[in-house]
Amino acid sequence: MKFYTYFSNQQRLALVVLIVVIISLQFFFVFYKGLKTDTFDIPPKTYLKFQKEVDSLIEDQRKSSAPKIYPFNPNYITDHKGYTLGMTVEEIDRLLAYRANNKWVNTTKEFQRVTKVSDSLLNKIAPYFKFPNWVAKSTVNSVREKSFSQKLDLNKATAKQLQKVHGIGDFYSKQIVRFRDSFEDGFISDIQLQGIRGLTPEVIENVLRDFTVKTPRVIQKIDLNSATIEQLVSIEIIDYELAYEIIELRMLRDGYNAIEELTKVKGFPKEKFEIIKLYLSLN
Repeated sequence: MKFYTYFSNQQRLALVVLIVVIISLQFFFVFYKGLKTDTFDIPPKTYLKFQKEVDSLIEDQRKSSAPKIYPFNPNYITDHKGYTLGMTVEEIDRLLAYRANNKWVNTTKEFQRVTKVSDSLLNKIAPYFKFPNWVAKSTVNSVREKSFSQKLDLNKATAKQLQKVHGIGDFYSKQIVRFRDSFEDGFISDIQLQGIRGLTPEVIENVLRDFTVKTPRVIQKIDLNSATIEQLVSIEIIDYELAYEIIELRMLRDGYNAIEELTKVKGFPKEKFEIIKLYLSLN
């Protein structure tokens, strides 16, 4: 009764009309949904064919929009260039740090060693590397290894002769001669070039293509299991602190069974082991 007493005639009429409209719309949607049919029923094979064509068009568009890579010298890769090539920030920084020391990347293998890029990325960008002509000539010449007789004696080489080696300028040629002459009768072995600070493995390899120790210095090797501190410090690279540690470990082990056990000594320079080994014997 409140519906008739509370609302006026016009309000009651409006409410009734609203309810009728709502119910009509509900019936319409239910009815329309029942009549609706899928008029685009495509067979699966046809759909897959169209999908492959669409994927092909998308891939073509992606390739055409990708930046084109032109041949370049990897030594001059910038942050932006490295990013576009797909290198990480760490890989770019390693290359820039290497170049900051006035060092050069001359081969694809050396580029990977310096930057530590993955094989997949290297295979992708290496075909675009363009090194100077002298690098290509050097690579060809390196294939033709010189025999022992064809090489010059490193113990008799002059600074001027050494300067002909790529990577050895006036400074390093004099450093090699000065270091060699600091030993009476020169080097014992080619490995002693590693004792010259600043010489990279690549430069040493370049030197040894044309030079080798033909007249090695004759030395009397020191018995590792009876050597005194004074005898050990006479060996290049070994100082008093390292000599003490060598003897300390020898006492703990009751003697060394192999020279290679020196690498277990605290603070031992493992990268210089082959040089130190030249002076030692084990009786």
